[in-house]
Amino acid sequence: MNDIAIQLEHITKTFPGVKALDDVSIQIQRGTVHALVGENGAGKSTLIKILSGIYQPDAGDIYINGKKKKFKVPVEAQRAGISVVHQEFKLSETLTVTENIFLGNLIYTKAKLVNWKEMRKRAEKMISDLQVELDPDTIVQTLSVAKKQIVEICKSISREASIIIMDEPSATLTERELEVLFGIVRTLRDSGYTIIYISHRMDEIFGLADNISVLRDGCHVATMPVAEVTRDKLITLMVGRELENEFIKHNCSISDEVILEAKKVSRAGVLQDIDLQLRKGEVLGIAGLVGAGRTELARALLGIDKIDSGEVLYKGQPVKWNFRTAIKNGLGLVPEDRKRFGLSLQSTVKNNITLTAIDKVLEWGLLNLRKEYKYAEWYVEKLRVVTPSVETKVMNLSGGNQQKVVIAKWLMADSEIMILDEPTRGVDVGAKRELYGIIKDLIEQGKTVIVISSEMPELLSICDRIVVMSRGRLVGEFAHGEGTQEKILSLCV
Repeated sequence: MNDIAIQLEHITKTFPGVKALDDVSIQIQRGTVHALVGENGAGKSTLIKILSGIYQPDAGDIYINGKKKKFKVPVEAQRAGISVVHQEFKLSETLTVTENIFLGNLIYTKAKLVNWKEMRKRAEKMISDLQVELDPDTIVQTLSVAKKQIVEICKSISREASIIIMDEPSATLTERELEVLFGIVRTLRDSGYTIIYISHRMDEIFGLADNISVLRDGCHVATMPVAEVTRDKLITLMVGRELENEFIKHNCSISDEVILEAKKVSRAGVLQDIDLQLRKGEVLGIAGLVGAGRTELARALLGIDKIDSGEVLYKGQPVKWNFRTAIKNGLGLVPEDRKRFGLSLQSTVKNNITLTAIDKVLEWGLLNLRKEYKYAEWYVEKLRVVTPSVETKVMNLSGGNQQKVVIAKWLMADSEIMILDEPTRGVDVGAKRELYGIIKDLIEQGKTVIVISSEMPELLSICDRIVVMSRGRLVGEFAHGEGTQEKILSLCV
């Protein structure tokens, strides 16, 4: 037991309509990187919330460093040495790096005054030990996502955590930032910290983790050294079946008709002289690093952001529309941040799906609840949304199922052109394949799709054509089968 940092025995947790965890038992070795994987809804988030004191298990026991623990509130988990680096950072944007690191954990002098000098000194040492560059006096709101993540990690260290849980830490990082993150994780492990690493990215798991635990449908399926599992075996353990092919591509022919076009589109600071044609019935991929202007281009095409010069043409005609008129003309957007811009989290699955096409469920100006329910049920079944009911609040669904609800919303609106911005970010391998199947179905129905993605294998596999953006410009284009990850990345920098 001396080398076991965490021992979970028969952990069970039930919510109304679903058993989130069913008799889960896992051991995590001290001083290792332990990957926790599974499809969306497998129980990973529930398990982490139990470990961090947010939820209490209905049954089962938790042992930390050999001592039985029962956390009633998160602060008790923190005192036991457990800290979580969440996807959504819990930082005060207007405070400095040092102030954030010690927020709620201030150091005082003997005279009971805040010891700013000592806190800055310790913050500087933590940053130095992690072998990264970060000024302790910088205001947090000026930092990149990667630097904010470092501040969160330092917060964990300052609270004398021995166990650090990282929940999808790489979701919004560039390739260079990923290398820095991996270096930090390895440094922490080599310093004796235990890291629980949650990710859907297979390359990270095999490159970083020492051991891996798989959850499926709330049950513990397997725990093993990463060296003893292959990618295909891991996918099979996660989804409960073999996937013949991770990616799905349509076989439809592409029309010569240009349905959407940008001519010399510019917007100060983000877009420069963009010339782009979208053909009816194609899947167009847009590649580039974070900050290259990919999302900004989508927003310009949809009229969300005004352009300074150039023009957007729809079916050959110049348009000066806003997002509302773009929707009416058959354009839809699945945004990068689905929680902030794609969903009404407090509303039901039903209400979210019918939101963009409310006219379809009105009769004599009044909402027909029966018709709304019927439409929602149809799309839930069509997209295989895992939910207890269409009356369930969207905030209670897993990430992959939330993404399906956003897509259902635009299918309900009968969008002719669908723009998908990072559609598989934070989505498990099984749900990814289902989303690729949805894209294939859209094309077979005569629709047109733009996919913005940081996942190069994804773009190379499912797109008919890929354009590459860098610093607000289009810098390259590849037909399907012509591009490689190396070619695309060489243009991105």
